[in-house]
Amino acid sequence: MSDKPPTFSIDLARLRTRRKDTTPESLGRVDTSAEQLGFVEREPRRKRGRQPSPRTGQVHAKVMPHIADEIAEEARRRGVQQGVLIEEAWALYKGH
Repeated sequence: MSDKPPTFSIDLARLRTRRKDTTPESLGRVDTSAEQLGFVEREPRRKRGRQPSPRTGQVHAKVMPHIADEIAEEARRRGVQQGVLIEEAWALYKGH
């Protein structure tokens, strides 16, 4: 008896691809079969979570820890993102 496991091979040259049948008749058969088997069409769900922000630019500023805490606290107090405070501070700096 041999200690070697049996070999397995696939002749890749003989494999062929074929296009999916997308004719109305074929799609109708698929829909009918799905209905008979109890599959129901799923509607896309509303994406949960936070709405995307238009603020996509990033500023990586090193500040003293107490300044970072104050900025974070002010943003929480006002219910805005920290970027809003930076934008407002920049506008004041520029004189707008």
